[in-house]
Amino acid sequence: MSAIAATDKLFFERADAALDQAAAARIIDKALRNSDDGELFLEYRESESISLDDGHIRSANFDSGLGFGLRAVAGEATGYAHSGEISEEALKRAAATVSTITAGHSGVAAEPPRSTNSRLYSDANPLRLMDFSARTSLLGEIDAYARGKDPRVKQVMASISGEWQAVQIMRPDGTRVADLRPLVRLNVSLVVEQGGRRETGSHGTGGRFSYDFVTQESTWRGAVDEALRQALVNLDSIPAPAGEMPVVLGSGWPGILLHEAIGHGLEGDFNRKKTSAFSDLMGKRIASPGVTVVDDGTMPDRRGSLTVDDEGTPTSRTVLIEDGILVGYLQDRLNARLMGMRATGNGRRESYAHAPMPRMTNTVMLGGSHTPEEMIRSVKRGLYAVNFGGGQVDITSGKFVFSASEAYMIEDGKVTAPVKGATLIGNGPDSLTKVQMIGNDMALDPGIGTCGKGGQGVPVGVGQPTLKLSGLTIGGTAA
Repeated sequence: MSAIAATDKLFFERADAALDQAAAARIIDKALRNSDDGELFLEYRESESISLDDGHIRSANFDSGLGFGLRAVAGEATGYAHSGEISEEALKRAAATVSTITAGHSGVAAEPPRSTNSRLYSDANPLRLMDFSARTSLLGEIDAYARGKDPRVKQVMASISGEWQAVQIMRPDGTRVADLRPLVRLNVSLVVEQGGRRETGSHGTGGRFSYDFVTQESTWRGAVDEALRQALVNLDSIPAPAGEMPVVLGSGWPGILLHEAIGHGLEGDFNRKKTSAFSDLMGKRIASPGVTVVDDGTMPDRRGSLTVDDEGTPTSRTVLIEDGILVGYLQDRLNARLMGMRATGNGRRESYAHAPMPRMTNTVMLGGSHTPEEMIRSVKRGLYAVNFGGGQVDITSGKFVFSASEAYMIEDGKVTAPVKGATLIGNGPDSLTKVQMIGNDMALDPGIGTCGKGGQGVPVGVGQPTLKLSGLTIGGTAA
């Protein structure tokens, strides 16, 4: 069954349906007649989350819901109305609301998004492909396995979650686009104790597939092993140093620093409004030679991937920085039109209750020619940051602060003591120019990223090779 047919059954052909497709088409045609752009976004979502703590299931939640969002665009202005009730009356009320934005406006309707036949992930609903009891039993196995691995394990927390989202996008020109999106995730967190000292470690994995991958023994045992490794490393950690020094960033998840410090600044809305540190730098060098950054929403089964974005545009592989030169921005339809650029398939929204905006998908720095060992050997005294926790960035200035959840000292070209409490402080545009060596080990994150912007959260992916930066400010606890 096609995605259009499947979503028609959810939105228009249910026994209790209060809206048919023909009526919806008539209403949006009238409401958006004078607009420059706009669409009806229909969504159905099922989601669940099960968590275990200290051998007991602490919570088990299931939720389902559906609704719509109607958007009209006139110039730079957007009118948006949404409802958790899909009915003809609710859509008419929304149409009356958004029509106020186009009153007196004579818009020229934007071209519809191009069609695509690609499918980047399964249509199947992961919540219905495995018994609920199998998922709760898995969490019990994780607890037993972790405690059996090492007597220093004092607390085990694990969670498994999944969702299935079905969307259909209708435009006044008659274009209809639909997508069926699975998403699952497994997380493990451990607390270990030795000599009265307690430390934690965690690991997660997931993507746009069924539960089969995260519930296979090699996957969940690998997550436990990695969480335990991190926790035991932290037991031996010493206070992090403070000051400016060379930094080697590990491959994979440390790409979250790239995502926050650079990626957000390359989103179209910030550059159109001139609030990004990268505004007006198109075609100019903003990074060291060899630095190439892409945002790729077309990777099969990845957490940040989408067959089509939330405006119906197929996602793409967008080159943002090529050999150090700024060559692209991430665009939704509104900002692309106003900037005279191409929509890149990055118009995303958290749910039907939110208007779309330009967002990242999977943001990755491509690999180079150096080995991680070469980079370590080249550092007299510095920091090797392998994993990151939270962080924040100021889009206008580009300044960022990130906390390292796993980091080590580099002394005389060798990795030595693990350190605790290290924060990396810098400026996104400036840090790109400090890249001295790019590794040949590009890796993607394990499938755990969620990005926040404008009060909306969406799943994303990151990735990078090991990198050597000539210097960043390290905030620590040891002089």
